[in-house]
Amino acid sequence: MSVEYKDDQEDWLTVCLKYLLFVFNFLFWVGGAAVLGVGVWTLVEKSDYLSLLASSTFAVSAYILILAGSLVVVTGFLGCCAVIREQRSCLSTYFFCLLFIFLIELVAGVLAYVYYQKLSEELKQHLNQTMTENYAQPGKEAITLAVDRLQQDFKCCGSNNSHDWVASVYISSKQAENRVVPDSCCKTITPVCGRRDHPSNIYKVEGGCITKLEQFLADHLLVIGAVGIGVACLQGRLVMAVAAEQPSITAAAGDSNADCSC
Repeated sequence: MSVEYKDDQEDWLTVCLKYLLFVFNFLFWVGGAAVLGVGVWTLVEKSDYLSLLASSTFAVSAYILILAGSLVVVTGFLGCCAVIREQRSCLSTYFFCLLFIFLIELVAGVLAYVYYQKLSEELKQHLNQTMTENYAQPGKEAITLAVDRLQQDFKCCGSNNSHDWVASVYISSKQAENRVVPDSCCKTITPVCGRRDHPSNIYKVEGGCITKLEQFLADHLLVIGAVGIGVACLQGRLVMAVAAEQPSITAAAGDSNADCSC
């Protein structure tokens, strides 16, 4: 009788542990979906602006989040397989995958935070040079498109102000056709509208495009940093919880030596 009671108790423990790991998986997936979503949003939302940055840290942070979010999908699937098939080797692999993803997300968050501190100085040093030397030049189509979109989206003209364009290679060339600013500075774009730089015709924004772009990128970096570090901490707690439960789970799983295929 006591043997049957003991078997029933072990079965009940196994079921509880399975449900517990499924809950961990669900929370892990939610965090991974958030990370993946933020990474994709960062690259898709006005991704043209990345060509205006001297550093690739902003894009790298987003790509790391996308990588981490994608790994969550695979890891969650592995976790489900491990629970269903009750395989020790899978559970151990699952635990190390959790730890690896936690570290990846933490790195992305820290990179975003560090770059956030340097963003203002980088834009001040490089944005004006990039706009005046590369706009409408052969082989610089991506930068030209980015500058036009930047000025139209943020309703600004020039790096600091519209007078920055006086020193640009484009405005000094015959290609400009006597424009004093690119047409993308105009409030209403028409052919050669950039010949007039009166406030009624072009955008005159205090601080120019640097201020606008800095705020836009800073907002994105704050989200990347918060999601990367925040979700990493949440998933770190899950890793610790899984590690604490792993001896019980693996004991309930038996001594199966099967591989992790599902």
